[in-house]
Amino acid sequence: MKKTNAARLLDGLGIEYEFLEYEVDEEDLSAEHVAQELELPVEQVFKTLVVRGDRQGIVICCIPGNGELNLKKVAMVTGNKRVELVPSKEILGLTGYLRGGCSPVGMKKRYPTLLDRSALEYDSIVVSAGVRGAQLKLAPSDLGKATTATIEELAIEGEK
Repeated sequence: MKKTNAARLLDGLGIEYEFLEYEVDEEDLSAEHVAQELELPVEQVFKTLVVRGDRQGIVICCIPGNGELNLKKVAMVTGNKRVELVPSKEILGLTGYLRGGCSPVGMKKRYPTLLDRSALEYDSIVVSAGVRGAQLKLAPSDLGKATTATIEELAIEGEK
């Protein structure tokens, strides 16, 4: 597979990463499937969720693959009264990425990004490389640099 925009952006920033490929199942785009294919714990495979706040607009959230996003917490830390997940059909237009291949790195517009604190428990985490079938393995601090992410508790307690 050729390099993705996300990988090129990391190259340009001098950030080290490993490019991982896996077999895509169009019927199962879940983080659990990705984790199984890459033989990694699902907690180390982070999914990228796009939410819209009533006051601040679009926010990107990266949480562990087995986690559930705490929308109330996201609203609180972003200065919104409430936030909701963006419908799948809007993701491509907002980010430049398809559902199941949405990377927090290299979106067509820079949005505020939140990274779940649990990422700091690992030397490296895995996020989408920007296409289905490819992931980027990198240090959480490097993901933070590339996306100017804020670290927060984002997953609902007990779901991490």
